[in-house]
Amino acid sequence: MIEVYIDGATAGNPGPSGAGILIKGNGEHHRYAIALGIMTNHEAEYHALLHALKICLEKKYTSVSFRTDSQLVDRAMNQEYVKNKAFAPLLEEALKLSSQFELFFIKWVPSSQNAGADQLARQAINQKEAGM
Repeated sequence: MIEVYIDGATAGNPGPSGAGILIKGNGEHHRYAIALGIMTNHEAEYHALLHALKICLEKKYTSVSFRTDSQLVDRAMNQEYVKNKAFAPLLEEALKLSSQFELFFIKWVPSSQNAGADQLARQAINQKEAGM
């Protein structure tokens, strides 16, 4: 099973944002730092999830286990419900993408266990701010 660690980060809230994605499994190790533009921290968390889902589908992975330190994203995905209607389209897209896997799991982990994805998300913000 492929393990996918995701994190979204912002410099300000809202502010310049980035997604960090760390994928491990099948003897592979992939790292992504993706600049997201200006958004809130919660939006960045959802966009990190969406980018990671799309990457995993492109790589034709069939069984994935996602880890996030965002309780908001974990709860929304597991309950298939979001209280803040502004996030409903993001959740709907994530659920649609996740349904394309034979096995999909997502679980919350403490920030200390998600340091690699956090570092990548912050790196994406710094790249954007430096004009890269």
